[in-house]
Amino acid sequence: MQAVAQQEFRQYFPQPGWHEQEPLEIWEAQLSVAKEALNTAGVSAADVVAIGITNQRETSIFWSRKTGRPLYRAINWADRRVASIVDGIVEQGLGATIREKTGVLPDATFSAPKIMWLLDNVPGAREQAEKGELAWGTVDTWLLWNLTGGEAHATDVSNASRTMMFNIHTLAWDEELLAAYNIPASLLPSVVASSGIVAETDKELFGVRIPIAGLAGDQQAGLFGQGCFTPGMAKNTFGTAGCFDMNVGAEPLLIDGLVSNVAWTVGDQTDYTLEGVALMSGSVIQWLRDEMKMIASADEASAVAAAVPDAAGVYLVPAHQGLNAPYWDMYARGIIIGCTRGTTREHMVRAAVESMAYQTKDIVEAANRSGTVRVSELRIDGGGAANEAMCRFLADILDIPIVRPKQLEATALGAAYLAGLGVGFWSNREELDDKWQVGARYEPCMPDARRRELYDGWKKAVALCRGWAKE
Repeated sequence: MQAVAQQEFRQYFPQPGWHEQEPLEIWEAQLSVAKEALNTAGVSAADVVAIGITNQRETSIFWSRKTGRPLYRAINWADRRVASIVDGIVEQGLGATIREKTGVLPDATFSAPKIMWLLDNVPGAREQAEKGELAWGTVDTWLLWNLTGGEAHATDVSNASRTMMFNIHTLAWDEELLAAYNIPASLLPSVVASSGIVAETDKELFGVRIPIAGLAGDQQAGLFGQGCFTPGMAKNTFGTAGCFDMNVGAEPLLIDGLVSNVAWTVGDQTDYTLEGVALMSGSVIQWLRDEMKMIASADEASAVAAAVPDAAGVYLVPAHQGLNAPYWDMYARGIIIGCTRGTTREHMVRAAVESMAYQTKDIVEAANRSGTVRVSELRIDGGGAANEAMCRFLADILDIPIVRPKQLEATALGAAYLAGLGVGFWSNREELDDKWQVGARYEPCMPDARRRELYDGWKKAVALCRGWAKE
């Protein structure tokens, strides 16, 4: 990797449980960092062989096909406003159909209920949609549209599989579900493979036209970047959310509490993942920094957590936006419990850091309970994977080896790999295997009795926060 450029953009929380972003701010930030990365690397746009796009999934954006202007803010993947819409979908008896066809469970995380809300609550949206005047997309589609000057309206199979509208068996939008949701098909992008040339950039942006040859949702791109090409290999990304993914091969696998997604389509081969997402992982550290003012920076969390041997009985369940896998409780809310007069700031920060590991254990336990798969080693990446205290606790609480690569930006790397394969820069995945290198390895050393005691306490804390916001 020659250069990295990053830029935060604003997050909006207009009501409790709502989470929005400005689509134009997303686009401007991405264009800015692309140019910054070129400058840092000391290369020109003409030197770029291909572009890969990876993105936050499920986030929903409407824009005008004529002007390219957004109709409303992006509704973020973690937004909970559509919980009642999901309840209505379940009451229609669609739950089993959705699970069978799409691999996911009815939940506010996914795109379909967000689209339903936008159509019914943004003035003029449904009328424009029915006339074919609106485009919808997740962030990859929005970026692709802008990078190509409106020439390309597409997404890939991995992103489509997170929408609650995409049939993961036929690899196409499901007409039965679209009709049930009352979503016009004209809104939706075409669906393409994850690797292969989709379009070229508008020449006005970089001075040349660059092939866009890789598209993948962030977690699938992370799995690819971690070199998990063989069924049974698994990774967990500790970003804003905590995302466990396991490559399960050429057929989708349904396990209680977890979802099945398309991992990627490369050439004529489609692979699938088993996935579980914890809605708040690294973002609980951001919350400690920005709202609670307990730490000055995210980097400080590891040192503060390591200053005490444990959380002294304190548990922080970061269900601020509900609980996802394996609980699927849209009405859970965050809880801190177990505090005594002796509880310190260090214990609170430690509890937050440990929550990242506990949530991962919930997901891994669900996978292991199935008897179909067994997680024997876990590769980790994302900003949270740099937290030493979390990594050591993760190995202890999971009781398996944890492996951190030298390159933590696996998501961006996966997008680059997919783009490189798409233009023939690399011939096959075997060429990429040699590029993955171990940065650190953590072995479990916690006694079994202590592990069980701590995890039992976590499960009690989770039970107390369930259904809190349900009217």
